[in-house]
Amino acid sequence: MGAGHGHGRGHGHAAGRAEDRARLRLVLLVTGLVIVVELVGAWLSGSLALLADAGHMVTDAAAVALALSASYVAGLPATSRRTFGYHRAEILAALANAVVLLGVCGYLAYEGIRRLLHPVEVEAGTMLAFAVVGLVANLASLSLLHGRHRESMNMRGAYLEVFGDLLGSGLVVVAAVVVLTTGFTRVDPIVSLVIAALVLPRSFTLLRDAVEVLLETAPAHLDLDDVRDHLVTVPGVVDVHDLHAWTLTSGIAVLSAHIAVTDEVLEEQGVGRLLDQFSTCVAEHFAVEHATFQVEPAGHQAHEDLGPAHA
Repeated sequence: MGAGHGHGRGHGHAAGRAEDRARLRLVLLVTGLVIVVELVGAWLSGSLALLADAGHMVTDAAAVALALSASYVAGLPATSRRTFGYHRAEILAALANAVVLLGVCGYLAYEGIRRLLHPVEVEAGTMLAFAVVGLVANLASLSLLHGRHRESMNMRGAYLEVFGDLLGSGLVVVAAVVVLTTGFTRVDPIVSLVIAALVLPRSFTLLRDAVEVLLETAPAHLDLDDVRDHLVTVPGVVDVHDLHAWTLTSGIAVLSAHIAVTDEVLEEQGVGRLLDQFSTCVAEHFAVEHATFQVEPAGHQAHEDLGPAHA
């Protein structure tokens, strides 16, 4: 006897995605303006630090645009071929963001070492003025993303991109002040190396999280042994097997299981009431709202153990 039962959270997730898109559009606009400002500042001051920060922001703007595109794609309806829709597009965007961040770290490390060996003169006053503009703009962008960065891996990737921009602008401000007051030009490459060191671990974290979702690893908050123990406490349940859990996209955990039930309870309550109990159990205790259960008579386990050749 097989049956399925599921709960969705489509309306809430769709509303959250619409809010994400609105914030990403504003961040993309601000980032584009800052790129232009910093390029002008780099040209006027001769600052390689500003030029590097502008280049950093170009890659970040591309990543934010990718996150925005992924958010639109993820909202497309499911089809008979793609039954879960395009939710995984957000995870692919997060993976791409992580790769971009790692590339940026490599670029900053290379440029930092090169400038450390061959320092150049810069117009520190002009450099400082343009760096402050970039800092203020990045603070505004970060505040736009802060309220949503824990809700979606895709938004977290964009948040990390902007956070990297903020660090870059802040450290360029510090470098400009040091050059202006002391004339120590090697602070510029030192700042580049510090930026790379700060962004690198966050890049690996985002990469790890995206890969775990794509490999369908069980969500970190979900202990499947604990799930099994809770389901077994439902009256009449004698066994829980073929238990699987994975993450569809950020905030949506999916679970499936075969549950063997005594004939007496199955006849008394019916499949529908049992499914309601199982779904309530995993939703309330484990925050899993999309679950599918196959209800089986207790004796059916022996039939499954025989394998497909004996079915």
